[in-house]
Amino acid sequence: MLEIAFPDILKREIGHLGIELSLAQLEQFQRYYYELNEWNSRVNLTSVTEWEDVQSKHYLDSLTAALVIPKAVLGSGRFVDVGSGGGFPGVPLLLAFPGMKGTLIEATGKKTAFLEHLKDSLGLEGLEVLNGRAETLAHDPALRESFDIVLARSISGMAALAEMTLPFCRTGGLLVAHKGHNIEDELTAAANAIAVTGGALKEVRPVSLEGLSQRNLVVVEKVSETPERYPRRPGMPSKNPL
Repeated sequence: MLEIAFPDILKREIGHLGIELSLAQLEQFQRYYYELNEWNSRVNLTSVTEWEDVQSKHYLDSLTAALVIPKAVLGSGRFVDVGSGGGFPGVPLLLAFPGMKGTLIEATGKKTAFLEHLKDSLGLEGLEVLNGRAETLAHDPALRESFDIVLARSISGMAALAEMTLPFCRTGGLLVAHKGHNIEDELTAAANAIAVTGGALKEVRPVSLEGLSQRNLVVVEKVSETPERYPRRPGMPSKNPL
């Protein structure tokens, strides 16, 4: 097994997010890095590979979502991570809050295989992994408007993101999108897409932690059902934003 130091950055900074992790949970994060490192040599999961950087730019960044997710949902809610890639932000959240149930959606087969392996390696019984495009899966009755929280960290501009993710969210639930520092123009351009798909901007929460450049959590509340025609066919939300 890859020899790495104990997750000191994660252990030190996690308190700023109001999260406590047991020794067993910290060891799971360590194991996660080992699996990520092993698979990254043959599957392009991430360009962030140093242990310290993974702790800050992947683990802590993912866990900042806990700042805006209601405590009751963190205890026993249901989330979907759209465009999960290497498992961020969904897997870190599930490791920190094992009472939740999570679904990871990933369109690339090799990345889906990694996520399935990770599920078994980390013993994540509350995790489901789905291979497919969000635009297609969002029309599945078993998934549509059924999640308390929809997470999106690495996909598209906000307008396309809203169309591809809000259909998964139940009315009264939240979309939490991880974004960079300067997002005012992006949010202005996305206002119509958010409204049309049943959302309303709730807040923009700035976040800054050790090793993590200034970030924003964009929180959208689902205030009404998404019309059946959305999302449009694969590729359309990005090519022709609402």
